[in-house]
Amino acid sequence: MNAKAFTIFLLLVVMISTSCQDELADRYLNPDKTNTPTIDKFFTSLLNNNRVRPSYWEVSTFVNWHIGVYTQSVGFLNSQSVYQQNESYIQDRWNDFYRPSANGAGVVAHFRQMESTYAALSETEKAANLVYLRLAQVVLYDQVTQMVDLWGDVPFSDAGMLNKTGDVIYPVFDDAREIYQYTIDGLKEVAGYLSSAKLSQAEQLLLSRQDILLGGDLDQWWRYANALRLRLLMRTSFVDEARARSEVMAMLADPDNFPLLKDTDYNPSTSDILLAPLSNYTDDLHAAFADWTNYPAPYFMLEEVLKPADDPRIPVMFDKFGSELNNQFTPNETFNAMPLDLPRVEQQAVLGKYAIIDSTTFLYNSNLPGVIMTASEVNFLKAEAFQRWGGGDAGSEFRKGIMHSIKFYYYLNNLNRTRPVLEPPTQQMIEAFLGESEPVRFEGDEDDKLKMIWTQKWVHFGFLQAPQRWAEQRRTSFPRLQFFPSGLTGYEMPPRRLTYPVSERTFNSNYQRVAAGDLRDSRIFWDVRE
Repeated sequence: MNAKAFTIFLLLVVMISTSCQDELADRYLNPDKTNTPTIDKFFTSLLNNNRVRPSYWEVSTFVNWHIGVYTQSVGFLNSQSVYQQNESYIQDRWNDFYRPSANGAGVVAHFRQMESTYAALSETEKAANLVYLRLAQVVLYDQVTQMVDLWGDVPFSDAGMLNKTGDVIYPVFDDAREIYQYTIDGLKEVAGYLSSAKLSQAEQLLLSRQDILLGGDLDQWWRYANALRLRLLMRTSFVDEARARSEVMAMLADPDNFPLLKDTDYNPSTSDILLAPLSNYTDDLHAAFADWTNYPAPYFMLEEVLKPADDPRIPVMFDKFGSELNNQFTPNETFNAMPLDLPRVEQQAVLGKYAIIDSTTFLYNSNLPGVIMTASEVNFLKAEAFQRWGGGDAGSEFRKGIMHSIKFYYYLNNLNRTRPVLEPPTQQMIEAFLGESEPVRFEGDEDDKLKMIWTQKWVHFGFLQAPQRWAEQRRTSFPRLQFFPSGLTGYEMPPRRLTYPVSERTFNSNYQRVAAGDLRDSRIFWDVRE
């Protein structure tokens, strides 16, 4: 790939990149089968993102190689280079945000093309198509803030301009804090639009067809925009607490004007923001976890958090595993996680003695959705806000967060159509667990309660939301994880951010502005707690 392809994001491939997906072919092209792309079809392609779904490539090369290790979302072997980023895989992840590929939607490319297409419409056509731009903004803001969480300053304001204006420019690195501020303000504006948006019957039918995320449900998009804004405000709450507190408490005090994800009569399929796999998808994640031996159960999550509470999520998150002798498989008697402080050779010798990632829920489940946001996360965000600033019942939100997390993981387990699934616990059983298990009783001083909220949110994110898990772990400094030091100089411990890919360091002249801070131990602007 030449320099310009990397640095100015030559995104003309937008026009043809999605044709390989059979299910999306008709959505991407006009109904009359012409090859003229339209704004609604670009919107569909923007949503079709295998970096959001738990695809093989995303999980194997990015989650299991990088942030899954840094957050102990997955098991891993203590190799010499376990905390060193793979430059090729990091380049892929970076590229997939800016331009389409088989693995990523190229959100920036599609959004800029939507802007360009929209600008060329008549006023009547603009009125009918504005909804696609507004919904695409929510997705763009979600994805660009995740890029900030991974790298810090990133190209944004003038990235992808070839698709919008035809101008060839080298994109500058926008300040991370300013990107966050822009998205927080933008989400408020979009939510205002969605609060009163009205579509004709024909417009609603078309949106329902093109919207592969939420089926054209504008109320759910409104809730998603508000919930995302809540997430971003809370993430900045230790670096700009006054503003975060003011805006968060205004939202939570006015649920009619700022509705969040539904948590009454909770049903993951209708309450959460989930990107379903394509109907022709038949793969699963077992190979992604076998690639680098990431299938052992994460030690801290199982041994330090879930087992002391006798948590009902244990059997749906993990298998006991076992060993085979003379063609006879003998399962382990209990759920035990492999210790973290073993050298790699010893780990490999005892893999069968310890629990692994659950095979039905995760390893062999081709129906796993991409998890964008859940009611449980919103509950934990509200619990933290109420605990720090008052105005509501933090304990109630904390318990609802765990309750909805339990239901969520059993929902994922029950999506499997090829293996026996587990019977979900009843509401009475969950309530008994929350009332009787000491580790999840909301007791202690303010610090104790905040640690409980943050740790339970970390558990809930798991590897399916590893980017959020890593961001929140760094923001809150909880849970405090212990790592086995690697022997590679300069990479003894996990980083606090990813370093920029080779393409930016080599070809983008604007890299010099951020070069001094391009260190693995540099902190994202919201990462201020020790």
